[in-house]
Amino acid sequence: MAKPITRPYSRYSHDAVVMLGQLIRRARIERKMTTTELAERAGLSRGLVQRIEKGDPGCGIGAVFEAAAIVGVRLFDADQAALTSAIGINTAILTLLPKAVRVSKVEAKDDF
Repeated sequence: MAKPITRPYSRYSHDAVVMLGQLIRRARIERKMTTTELAERAGLSRGLVQRIEKGDPGCGIGAVFEAAAIVGVRLFDADQAALTSAIGINTAILTLLPKAVRVSKVEAKDDF
């Protein structure tokens, strides 16, 4: 299968992915885990773990978050209870917002 054309990412996004991959790798090495051990615990392939650690932006966010959680990289500066509470608050706010954003196709006539 042909590899799809790579999507351009902003510098900020690219740097953030690389930094997160480095944090995961550093935490894995500090815990004396091999990439194979991390892959087995996370239910990922060894190659995917290597791509995560290299900062490949094409990796699935769930896989990256799972690898980070296993090696102890904190993604949010909150404990589990605070995180659960924040999710509840965001859910309540999102239910009050419109389900979709639509661009108005009718232009206002403002030429008086």
